[in-house]
Amino acid sequence: MIAHLKGKLTNKSPVGIAIDVNGVGYQVFVPLSTFYVLPELGNEVFLNIHTHMREESLKLFGFYTVDEKRIFEKLITINKVGPKLALTILSGMSPAELFSTIDSNDIGKLSTIPGIGRKTAERLILEMRNKIEGLSLEFAPTKGSIPQNGLFDDALSALVNLGYKKSQAEQTLKKVCAEEETENSIEGLIKKSLNMLS
Repeated sequence: MIAHLKGKLTNKSPVGIAIDVNGVGYQVFVPLSTFYVLPELGNEVFLNIHTHMREESLKLFGFYTVDEKRIFEKLITINKVGPKLALTILSGMSPAELFSTIDSNDIGKLSTIPGIGRKTAERLILEMRNKIEGLSLEFAPTKGSIPQNGLFDDALSALVNLGYKKSQAEQTLKKVCAEEETENSIEGLIKKSLNMLS
């Protein structure tokens, strides 16, 4: 099983990417949350990988954070939720938002994701509630605080990969985190930071 890949990014689209590892090209399917933080083509990328094996195929699914990979692996154990739908769910909301949605039994919010009807949302919330009990994701930072679940470091790393100086990126991220409504998703942190930096 492939646990992670580190190599040169040779192709990217919102659906999937290609990573060159020592001359071997790997096709990897990614959620939008991971796509948003990918570096430019030709740069090095590191992704956590889930290897999905079926009789007729072997597919790789890549995630920027370990949290996303864990949630993905829990989602695909649910009846009628395959890898494609699990990616769509993670493209529609961060692990933190998904935890919050499950915790508050927000069927309506989950139903807004393409491919998820009310019945699927109900079953997903019911089954995922038991599956996430063992996961220790600290996903709810208090207002004005720096997220302690690795999001800050991940967002900082992504901004540095995009070409910003570490000190500049760090200061901007701290400003974003100091705002009244702190982002609890990596894409949210990066988007707000990029707006400030531009």
